[in-house]
Amino acid sequence: MAYFGVDSALGSTGPDAAAPVPTGSAGPSDGTVARGPHPSAPIPVQGPAVGSSVRVALGDGGLQVFPLILGGAEFGWNVDLESSHAILDAYVELGGNAVHTSDSFASGRSEHIIGQWLHSRGLRDDIVLGVRVGGHADNPGLDPVNLVRAVEASLTRLRTDRIDVLYLDATGGSTASLEDTLATAEWLVEAGKARAIGAIGYTAAQLVEARIFASAGYPRITVLDVPFNVLRRHEFDADLRLVAGAQGMAVTPSHALEHGFLAGRQRSKLRGALSVRGAQLAANLNRRGGRTLRALDGVGADLGVPDAAVAVAWLLAQKLVTAPIVNAYAPQHVEELVQGVGVRLSRSQLADIARAAE
Repeated sequence: MAYFGVDSALGSTGPDAAAPVPTGSAGPSDGTVARGPHPSAPIPVQGPAVGSSVRVALGDGGLQVFPLILGGAEFGWNVDLESSHAILDAYVELGGNAVHTSDSFASGRSEHIIGQWLHSRGLRDDIVLGVRVGGHADNPGLDPVNLVRAVEASLTRLRTDRIDVLYLDATGGSTASLEDTLATAEWLVEAGKARAIGAIGYTAAQLVEARIFASAGYPRITVLDVPFNVLRRHEFDADLRLVAGAQGMAVTPSHALEHGFLAGRQRSKLRGALSVRGAQLAANLNRRGGRTLRALDGVGADLGVPDAAVAVAWLLAQKLVTAPIVNAYAPQHVEELVQGVGVRLSRSQLADIARAAE
């Protein structure tokens, strides 16, 4: 059950990591003998972060990503620009290379913040950028005109000329025909404005239809976003699983931590559950949530990692899941999440967590 921790990725900064005294140094002036680092002290690591060598294929388009995608849903909303940039910096320092945002996150402010960061750090060619379009109030839906306008607006806010994974957002009930949407996506790919096509909010039947259109020359949907975590397993239903598996889609589940609940920081109730899901269902979710957190606590204590890392590890252990999309509120949250990439849960641990969430 190996995992790579934050110290190994960042180098040692703890109190035990004393710097060795240079050769020829006179040592301390008080007459004590200078000592080097204790043999058990963490070994400083120089060079690239450990996570920079950890990559998985995102679909069949040649994109290689760290198996944890940093989401920008909180940027410009609950996290200001300076803090957002610190979170992005922490993620890259730990070896991450995939960032996800949407034209609807904070009305486009998330894209502005990420665009400024990419430009100021000079990292555009190093980052796999995923953008969900179709939810902005100025260009809603996926009809050809609004889709092109939405992509152009996102490119402007992001200060880039291309989107690596363009997620078509059908969660709002777009009235555009699937053929028209895919024909527009084809033009965007041919124009170099998008490299690969993803989707969210499509039914299994629509994804099958999209594959039929792909056989006629339209671009394939190779990446699938679905709200999915241990408490929301039903949303990645059997039909979607079957289609995603048959088509070889890379699954990048959002809501990986259920709005932070599965990180163990909100133990009273699921945020928004009463207003969104109804009182009876919310009460059931809260009971299951409490049991699930206790299960995460137990596994985390056994492995020496936080609850958030266990929740990420649970997702990565699920068949078809390539890289969860996870939002963070602070740099230290990124450090907790990244630990989950290296955790390998046993069958009994996976079963205990799943049983607690039933």
